[in-house]
Amino acid sequence: MTIDVQKYDKIAKSVFAPVYPLIADQIIAHTGVARGTGLDIGCGGGYLGAVLARKTDLFVRFFDASPDMLEIARRTIAENGLAEHADILQGDVTAIPLPDNTVDLAVSRGSVFFWNDLPRSLAEIQRVLSPGGWAYIGGGFGSKAITESIVAEMTKRNQGSKEFRDRVRRNLGPETRDRFEAALKSAGIDSFSILHSDEIGLWIVMRK
Repeated sequence: MTIDVQKYDKIAKSVFAPVYPLIADQIIAHTGVARGTGLDIGCGGGYLGAVLARKTDLFVRFFDASPDMLEIARRTIAENGLAEHADILQGDVTAIPLPDNTVDLAVSRGSVFFWNDLPRSLAEIQRVLSPGGWAYIGGGFGSKAITESIVAEMTKRNQGSKEFRDRVRRNLGPETRDRFEAALKSAGIDSFSILHSDEIGLWIVMRK
């Protein structure tokens, strides 16, 4: 899938801006991870990873397949004064260029819906998690109210098209949840839960 990087980043920085602090708080509250090594998978401009790095003592690696996205993530690191708390890493989620057992918290918001080989990707995330490490992978906008606000704004920007609304419903719906559960089982991952509601969206939570 080809993405207009600049257009995507403009929306991420403006329309989606309220999402990242809320989701970061939810991740921290659920996992309790506040130190060690973090990995923001499919990080885009790095906005979720940056909030996590600011709110915790994690050293966060901003990981993406796109060099253009990583240039934006590099800028995000600089703008947030995170040079000592973050770096960038390029690669594909099916072959994360990190050793086994080295990531204390892996997160990804929105990227999972584009992964071509979901079982292999989840197995690879499980591989790099440290013993006791957590992964929080999925999609959502933090709350039902923010979801409705963002859907309304994106519909307006798209001249009334319901494409964005339909994509959100599909990505966060029961069929996607079933696909996630099937992929986790196919990957041989037993220690997981699925968080799914109108408030938080749809998330895979893994614990090693």
